[in-house]
Amino acid sequence: MPELVIAILTNKQKNMIIEPRMRGFICLTAHPDGAEQNVKNQIEYVKSKGAIAGAKKVLVIGASTGFGLASRITSAFGSDASTIGVFFEKPPVEGKTASPGWYNSAAFEKEAHKAGLYAKSINGDAFSNEIKRETLDLIKADLGQVDLVIYSLASPVRTNPNTGVTHRSVLKPIGQTFTNKTVDFHTGKVSEVSIAPANEEDIENTVAVMGGEDWAMWIDALKAENLLAEGAVTVAYSYIGPGLTEAVYRKGTIGRAKDHLEATAFTITDSLESIGGKAYVSVNKALVTQASSAIPVIPLYISLLYKIMKEEGIHEGCIEQIQRLFQDRLYNGSDVPVDEKGRIRIDDWEMRDDVQEKVANLWLEATTESLPEIGDLAGYRNDFLNLFGFEFAGVDYKAEANEIVDIESIK
Repeated sequence: MPELVIAILTNKQKNMIIEPRMRGFICLTAHPDGAEQNVKNQIEYVKSKGAIAGAKKVLVIGASTGFGLASRITSAFGSDASTIGVFFEKPPVEGKTASPGWYNSAAFEKEAHKAGLYAKSINGDAFSNEIKRETLDLIKADLGQVDLVIYSLASPVRTNPNTGVTHRSVLKPIGQTFTNKTVDFHTGKVSEVSIAPANEEDIENTVAVMGGEDWAMWIDALKAENLLAEGAVTVAYSYIGPGLTEAVYRKGTIGRAKDHLEATAFTITDSLESIGGKAYVSVNKALVTQASSAIPVIPLYISLLYKIMKEEGIHEGCIEQIQRLFQDRLYNGSDVPVDEKGRIRIDDWEMRDDVQEKVANLWLEATTESLPEIGDLAGYRNDFLNLFGFEFAGVDYKAEANEIVDIESIK
């Protein structure tokens, strides 16, 4: 009996009430039960839309949050695919929560295994040769080959495994200082922000981190060991956005990196010709992410955009975007529709002329006082908190939660 009491007390010590703790544009805590609810909600959405005649063996690089997580869920629960997910997340320690992607991945594996689906995960630096090697070995041992590779890394820092040089990306305009409105989504205060232009080193570093070099290295490594099935497809994610944000985004340092990523798709397609493979860049909709929340101008743009798209009945989150990408574009039973630059455009609803015209008009009116009425800042805040497992219906956030959650396949 004493041993039983000790076990109960030990378990009790692991439980705590978890609340969001903010530091600027970062939440320092994550809620395991909320993350599990988030994953379950996405799974139910995918299942509600019906089966997708998609890939059956899928590698997702950057699989724990956002578009990468949605891609893994859509593959598994839309196409009954076996999935391997690669990510770099912080596991929990007693008294301290894991990063949200850890809890997302734990919940995904739990649900996938419950559904009888193969799902294994690798936690580590996807830019490194070591993690590439571990992933190749796992594919070779368990799946033989993969027929879809999703590349969805979103890291601000990359160490090139061949040179040992560490590159850090920056968010800067090119050519001249950028000045425009922005909003602090915590307080709702609209203000003016100025960002000094990048130099050549800034541009080179950002391209090194966020461009297509690592994507190509992954595909080259997979192809070299015959781990890509005949007709294999690989997809990376990008963003273009409207004229309002282009100076700081598409025509800035990040835009240069995205240009490189998109050019890399053609290089990869050439390299996959021998197996009938193809590489695509999918241009996706503006969404609330940890990265976008830190980009001046973007939170204000998104809050105005959300208001309009919700009124029009065309708003989508990550899972709606990716489910539509898979069902209507990648696996529609016909040729994949692309724009004049060979890109898949799943940002089509965001970029509708009528939507962008309304956003531009509201932008002129946006002030601290007017934003609560003309924008959807409450929706923005809710989506931001959702990233960390907070504000989900059906979760008792006043109850104690166990922060120690294991990912089943990571020993």
